[in-house]
Amino acid sequence: MRVPALLVVAVLTACAPAGSGGGAPAPEGGNATATVWPVLTRSHVDLWLHGYAMLLRDTARVPVFRRGYRERVEAARRERGVSTMLDANRERLQSRLAVSPSLASGQFLPLYFANFDQMREMIGLFIQAEGDPRAARDQATAQYFAVLRQSFPTAADRDWLRLFTEALEEERGSFYQQYWTEQHGARISLVRAADSLWQGTYREKLQRFLNNTQQETGDIILALTLGGEGRTVNFSARQNAIASTMPESDPREAIYVFTHEAVISIVATSVNDNITPTEQRAGTGARYVTAGAVRAGQMLLRRVAPELAAGYARYYLTQAGVADSGDIDARLASTFSLPQVILDAIDRQFDVVLGG
Repeated sequence: MRVPALLVVAVLTACAPAGSGGGAPAPEGGNATATVWPVLTRSHVDLWLHGYAMLLRDTARVPVFRRGYRERVEAARRERGVSTMLDANRERLQSRLAVSPSLASGQFLPLYFANFDQMREMIGLFIQAEGDPRAARDQATAQYFAVLRQSFPTAADRDWLRLFTEALEEERGSFYQQYWTEQHGARISLVRAADSLWQGTYREKLQRFLNNTQQETGDIILALTLGGEGRTVNFSARQNAIASTMPESDPREAIYVFTHEAVISIVATSVNDNITPTEQRAGTGARYVTAGAVRAGQMLLRRVAPELAAGYARYYLTQAGVADSGDIDARLASTFSLPQVILDAIDRQFDVVLGG
């Protein structure tokens, strides 16, 4: 899932994450390089998403958060005897999430920042200014405020943001940073393998599609928290961020989720052009985009990297809790069904994008 571009170049320069030089992810806090679509890991992205994972009930067909994530973390917390503000304020935080849907879009926020300290500072200034971009100290800060205001427009929402940020700061020191470091270390060989596969083989195969859909480069952030539904922010052709899953058993999992995210603009256009306003208001369009992103990801891989298409199908069937045996293509089509007119529209868009 993605959110539209919200920042201009001045802000992007301030928050651009570090890039890797190829072969292994760059350490946090490094300097950006010219690597095209570097593969990175960012603990503050995971920390922020971790907070949401512990609060939200993830019932989507393609889950945002890794299956079993909450149960796994809760078990680790019990073993260590950890209890933080996140636990003490869970009901309060959840109750506001239930009545203010815009808060859920705050999941995308860490993709705009280089680290948690920068996020925390900007959030503090935003709350102090009561969310008013006109009270910002400079233009870059005003633009950050505008981003924050998208998800936290009211005083009650900003109070939620304050409490959530304070809870995560305590969570980071008491538990999460150590937990993340351990889990990251256990997966580092898969992260490096994903980086090698991506830069050595699959980036080149997908680059034409990326160039022709205004996604020439950006950062791939492998997130421990995420399942098959990634998180994407598009700034410009050369400034994007896609949070994909940190592989658990196969390095290609990261490429599957990246592909799923990269096709969403194609899918959204195809859906919007082929449904009625009534269907859009009823939420049919959103359901079609969700299913369409899964189907379009496989369609793209069949064209540019057919050796990945079967593995992609199995991955998303598993994400949906469906058996990945038998005729997996038919099972994927049944699990993520779409009207033929939308499938045909997606196919035509691929013809244009890959031919242009």
